Amino acid sequence: MALTEDPPSGRLRSWMLEGLSDMGKGGGHTGPHAQPEPPHQGQSWYRVMCLTGVDYFSTLGYQPGIAALAAGLLSPVATIVLVLVTLAGALPVYRRVAEESPHGEGSIAMLERLLSFWQGKLFVLTLLGFAATDFLITITLSAADASTHLIENPHLTGALHDQKMLITLVLVALLGAVFLKGFLEAIGVAVALVGLYLGLNVVVVAVGLWHVVTAGHVITDWSSALTAEHGNVFAMVGVALLVFPKLALGLSGFETGVAVMPHVKGEAGDTEERPTGRIHDTKKLLTAAALIMSVFLIATSFITTLLIPEKEFESGGQANGRALAYLAHNYLGGVFGTVYDISTIAILWFAGASAMAGLLNLMPRYLPRYGMAPHWARAVRPMVIVFTLIGFLVTWIFDADVDAQGGAYATGVLVLISSAAIAVTIAARKAVQRGWTIGFAVISAVFLYVTVANVIERPDGVKIGACFIAGIILVSLLSRLARAFELRVTSVRLDAMAERFIRDIASRKIRFIANEPDQRDQAEYREKIEQIRADNDIPGEDFVFVEVTVLDPSEFEAGLTVRGEVLHGRYRVLTLESSSIPNALAALLLHVRDITGCIPHIYFEWTEGSPFHQFLRFFLFGQGEVAPVTREVLREAEPDRARRPRVHTG
Repeated sequence: MALTEDPPSGRLRSWMLEGLSDMGKGGGHTGPHAQPEPPHQGQSWYRVMCLTGVDYFSTLGYQPGIAALAAGLLSPVATIVLVLVTLAGALPVYRRVAEESPHGEGSIAMLERLLSFWQGKLFVLTLLGFAATDFLITITLSAADASTHLIENPHLTGALHDQKMLITLVLVALLGAVFLKGFLEAIGVAVALVGLYLGLNVVVVAVGLWHVVTAGHVITDWSSALTAEHGNVFAMVGVALLVFPKLALGLSGFETGVAVMPHVKGEAGDTEERPTGRIHDTKKLLTAAALIMSVFLIATSFITTLLIPEKEFESGGQANGRALAYLAHNYLGGVFGTVYDISTIAILWFAGASAMAGLLNLMPRYLPRYGMAPHWARAVRPMVIVFTLIGFLVTWIFDADVDAQGGAYATGVLVLISSAAIAVTIAARKAVQRGWTIGFAVISAVFLYVTVANVIERPDGVKIGACFIAGIILVSLLSRLARAFELRVTSVRLDAMAERFIRDIASRKIRFIANEPDQRDQAEYREKIEQIRADNDIPGEDFVFVEVTVLDPSEFEAGLTVRGEVLHGRYRVLTLESSSIPNALAALLLHVRDITGCIPHIYFEWTEGSPFHQFLRFFLFGQGEVAPVTREVLREAEPDRARRPRVHTG
């Protein structure tokens, strides 16, 4: 009986690999091989702001408590320093990043252009390691803090006290499930959560300020204690600057704001080459998010410091990791407090959405293009599963502990912001904008200081980042090794002279000679033909030489342009430029076969030296023992031996 439906495995595979980007429905593409978004698609900037805002705004769930633990009574002053750095440093930097990389590549792409060859790839992989640290820890830390809010709710403390790990894993799994469903759903959930959460925080802040104002002694007591502890304003500012690195989590959200930039709708006249409206709207997105967060950060640090006893911020205290929730319960009652807890849990859980969106937009732009990820890495759903499983592992390693993950999170955030500041400084210098160059250089110095101070204070962060970097580099190199014999030429184009050569020899047997160009004088080509004739015992001189120049062997995929020329009045030569000689030759042979219908032959001479050494030369530098590698690339690309171009070696 014939089957009328695809087998389940086929349907599952089709669903998993559907399109190159499910996120594309949101108006963006996630990699260089994804289809570019048509004009007029995407989301309004304020909706996309909610997606990045679930990460940025959700830090209100724990940032006031972190500030209180780090700075004590000085928390409001230290938070003002954080806000100044945000508005005068991070915001201008990322507005410039949005202008320089409007397709969501971020500062990594800006810095990638400065380096080529393998050092450029390793540099990008290092930055991707820190980006993975930032984004993945965002997912796991936020889920862990959400489970903390759930467990610490007065009505549920007894029932869920020992279930933090299980709850965190469930929250990470639910986040992955949302992205398996589709990206549009993620944006819709983000808008609802951000609207509800910010609305409830307005109520908490307003009530908190009312209690501060009506109980006049609170301000007096705080200012007196502050003066007694620190002496004068200059001492306060100095201490605030010293503790500032500990507050760096309040800077999260900018990198994801740029990463999800392709989903901003922009204007009707936007094109992929000149998305002016998208750039303008993304700048509005970044500015609006920074201003909203700055107001909340200052207000919440003020009321939590003045209204919550210091001992409650410490580990085991009722305000530890949930300062605003503590105020909501104490000043607005159990019902409102529970509603606030639910909204906080929801937005902290979904804070990983912007991080997941950033990962799905960032990783496929680089790793598949470098040959450092399998083809399925360009599809969203398999990558969602991979990132979710890694989230499970990170949660298990850190035992779902928020404080334990804070150092790694801050390190990832600060490294990315520092790299962005350096990238825009270089961009401004190249644009001969002296004022901006000086300004961005100062900002870069500030962020580099904060990064170094954070690493010294919490070295575990850079250790964890190093683990992510090592993992990405190892997996990437293994993937590149596994795909070494893959045909990686995306297209072949012949110029007029090359087409003429192919048409001419197609009427006879098509014979190519692979030649490594040296002096390119008449003697070189004459001696090469004599050698090939002697080694292979074939008559005549009806050959076309093929010469490949290796440009950047670290590149994996590229198109191939073939140019023809006649040297010394008699020798026909095809010249190619590629990242790999064997791949270029194999692609040319298959292309000639397809356009002529004839099986071409190519002749090599053996290369002297160790086979392993020659393979390393091929893997790293695109050269090495060309003949057997060309044959292997052809074997993988064309399984039918009868249609496979012939490789001869003498």
